[in-house]
Amino acid sequence: MCNLYKMAKSTAEVARHFRVPQIASNAGVEVYPGKPALVFDGTALHTMTWGFPLTLKGKTGQPLKPRPVNDTRTDKLDSSFWRASFRDRRCLIPMTEFAEAEGPKGRKTRTWLSLPDQPIFTAAGIWRDSDEWGAVYSMVMTEAAEAVKGVHDRSPVLIQPRDWRIWLSSASARALELCVPFTGQMTIDRTDEPWMKGIGMLGSRRS
Repeated sequence: MCNLYKMAKSTAEVARHFRVPQIASNAGVEVYPGKPALVFDGTALHTMTWGFPLTLKGKTGQPLKPRPVNDTRTDKLDSSFWRASFRDRRCLIPMTEFAEAEGPKGRKTRTWLSLPDQPIFTAAGIWRDSDEWGAVYSMVMTEAAEAVKGVHDRSPVLIQPRDWRIWLSSASARALELCVPFTGQMTIDRTDEPWMKGIGMLGSRRS
């Protein structure tokens, strides 16, 4: 599941990619759960927080600090937690690469995946407004793409430009047809970067 990705292009470049006006944004290059990033809702760019807030209870029943549920499994899109957002509020998440963890426990490193023919590519997302963090989004995940199978058993649903409008505007059943593993070429960059560097400050969850 994806807990880290990069948007290494400027906000102006992302705006040109979607052919919409540029916005001011505090999004960083590396995006972690609970952090702000650029999202396209079909009309305009927005800065949203990555992850739907989930408040759990402690041992004595006290509410704990909300944690971001940052990934949405395709087979869970009809659950009560995600259903309304998938039906009514789909979005595109621009990125330049995403990371997965590889290696033994305690010594995992970052493996970056990107598309060699697309300097900016888009993952499927859903969004909603929240009392805790304002506008929030989650990334839709499916079975691993062929190129990802040696790295992880799942990968983001990637939406090609020709399918943007289907994802953003079509009925749920049609949009669900796009939630399949990516079949194109991917570049894999295995690094010595420690996986946990900067990750987990808010504690991510998946559903």
